[in-house]
Amino acid sequence: MVDIPKSSAKNDKGRSWFDHLRSKLRILYHGQSAGAVRFQATILIVDLAIIAFFVASPLLRNTDSFLWLDYSIAGVLTLDLVARGLATSHPMRWLRQMPVLIDIVILATLLFPTWLLNFGFLRILRLWTLTRTSLVWRPLEKRGLGGYRDTIQAVINLLVFIFVVTGFVYTSFAQQQSGIDGYVDALYFTVTTMTTTGFGDIVLPGTFGKLVSIVIMIIGISLFVRLAQLIFRPNKVSFPCPQCGLSRHEPDAVHCKACGHLLNIPDEGQG
Repeated sequence: MVDIPKSSAKNDKGRSWFDHLRSKLRILYHGQSAGAVRFQATILIVDLAIIAFFVASPLLRNTDSFLWLDYSIAGVLTLDLVARGLATSHPMRWLRQMPVLIDIVILATLLFPTWLLNFGFLRILRLWTLTRTSLVWRPLEKRGLGGYRDTIQAVINLLVFIFVVTGFVYTSFAQQQSGIDGYVDALYFTVTTMTTTGFGDIVLPGTFGKLVSIVIMIIGISLFVRLAQLIFRPNKVSFPCPQCGLSRHEPDAVHCKACGHLLNIPDEGQG
């Protein structure tokens, strides 16, 4: 019998505890058991509440409880990021993903609200990073709404763009003889510019203001057109053809319209 040093035994015990923790988190974040579903639903509700706070932040910034809420949310997001990192099989690869990098930037604006105040408008990007996970889409797919994923994503992209631009305009041009005296004015300017209505009652000053307006119009129109295409085009499902790879088909398609290969598209309700 070979004696195992005590230090080595402790290390093995520590590794097994750590592996157990990662396995537990992986089940909670990615599993489909009743407990995992309840956990994911709780995380989703907390995320939506945090996003609501981000939207209302410009209006709450001068209240006494703002910093307390700010740091509390920073703690919640820190725990969520660490837990999601432990739950993944390849933490370093996960850390390089764009949604994760954006979440880290958002966390930095929460941890240092005084230094990074001008970047607070980036927090609404949390709504976009949330849609990069299965927390939002898995419940919809179980209820047979998976076919509307592209449309819902387009609506979310539009909302995120509106609030990011509104925050940027409010931070950069408020009180600069632009007619923007508050957050609602910045939101009003963003929407009128995106829709190319252009009433002219609020105009961003200088060359930089004109360039910002041009960018808002170009991207805004593109997002509106994308949303309109998804709303009015025939509803399709995502199912790659094994023969040619065409990924979108009518829900009742029997053969691929590109190559004629026989398809076996599952019903939305099948799990």
